[in-house]
Amino acid sequence: MAGEPQEDCLFCKIVAGTIPATIVRQTDTTVAFRDINPQAPTHVLIIPKAHYENAAALATANPTLTADVVREAQAVADEEKLDSHRLVFNTGSGAGQTVWHVHGHVLGGRGLDWPPG
Repeated sequence: MAGEPQEDCLFCKIVAGTIPATIVRQTDTTVAFRDINPQAPTHVLIIPKAHYENAAALATANPTLTADVVREAQAVADEEKLDSHRLVFNTGSGAGQTVWHVHGHVLGGRGLDWPPG
């Protein structure tokens, strides 16, 4: 069920503390941690503690939590002292989503060309 922890979800396990992560921020509703395969000098993932498959599902079910995720992305960028950054939500395997728990990628610390990838 949407919002409920999923036993087979890597990010739900990080939220539960059963899988370690380098956590940089945590609130009542979100967790931010360093990506294990960084694509930029700063590459931090922001996830809601509640399980939703992708950004659209989260926005539809819980707009307030969506705002929490985006607000925390900015807080990470501020703490990392990024002059500019990119916030990316991959949706679907064709877009590069490999973990089916919504997560925003905060990327910064280098030039980020457009269009991406």
